Amino acid sequence: MNKRTLYWFCQIGGWLFLVLAQSLYLKLSGALTFETATSQFLLLVFGIVLSHLYRNFIVRFEWIKIKLFLLIPQVILASILLAIIGDYSQYGIELLLGIAGEKHQDLITIVTNIVNLIPFYFSWSLIYFLFHFIENYKKAEIENLKWEASINEIELNKLKSQLNPHFIFNAMNSIRALVDENPGKSKEAITQLSNILRNTLQMGKNKVIPFEEELKIVNDYLALETVRYEERLKTSVQIHPDSKFFNVPPLMIQTLIENGIKHGISKLIQGGEISMQTSITNECLVVKIRNSGQLLEKTDTDSGLGVKNVLQRLHLLYGDNSSLKIYNENVNNVITELIIPKNLKVNEGSNN
Repeated sequence: MNKRTLYWFCQIGGWLFLVLAQSLYLKLSGALTFETATSQFLLLVFGIVLSHLYRNFIVRFEWIKIKLFLLIPQVILASILLAIIGDYSQYGIELLLGIAGEKHQDLITIVTNIVNLIPFYFSWSLIYFLFHFIENYKKAEIENLKWEASINEIELNKLKSQLNPHFIFNAMNSIRALVDENPGKSKEAITQLSNILRNTLQMGKNKVIPFEEELKIVNDYLALETVRYEERLKTSVQIHPDSKFFNVPPLMIQTLIENGIKHGISKLIQGGEISMQTSITNECLVVKIRNSGQLLEKTDTDSGLGVKNVLQRLHLLYGDNSSLKIYNENVNNVITELIIPKNLKVNEGSNN
């Protein structure tokens, strides 16, 4: 039902309900005659016509935009004026039909008739303006949501544009270290990097991607780093079967693994091990990354582009429904725990 149809449905239905209610009262009180029934019919006609003209007046002079403290006295005056016009218009028709009787012979009767009509027009005004105030409020809320979504979109794209060069720069540094030392392995590393870049380019502007696509990037990245660190890096990946039903922000898990290698294993002379394990808890995907090393108390875990990027993207996409924790498991290992819910903060297509 469009707005115009709804308006006329309420307009005719509202006045008809009023007239039928008054007619029922007259019937029960034994005062329903041909004259009173005709008066009720005329009230219906003039009520619909005058309130519709009043509505056109409101639209033309934009009363909807008037401040409330100025609008109230104007509505009261308009209700009084409509009651006067309605009463005298109805009286004129009744005179033509010869059923007016002594209805308007004294001032008290005239004032009483007008006062009885004022609440009808005032109630009509109240309902009309209340409907539009609620509608405008909803429109404003929708516009705010659209604005917030557009801002989030811009912010997410900015974060992704920061992350991609950051990742490529680090990967190229890894390959550069191998060129002179082991040309064969450097060629293999370049192939793995090209696989990663191809996958990231296919992501386009997607906010989230299937977990399996992110896992491919993680496996290629770990293979690339294994070539670089050789026996100094050991890797392990254990994936819960239901992880495939989740979507994750692109390059997020890879960034956390890179963070563990860069700030943990790379600083150990003997190297170390990094492992990733996923599980499902309370309909959320839990990704636990364990790396050799130690998170010093003085270290700001939010420092560095990678982790800052992850935190900002989590907040934009999931609000408070997601979390990221980095802490020491013991004197030898650091745990990075990422929790991702199934749904985004707002109802958006998972891959849009």
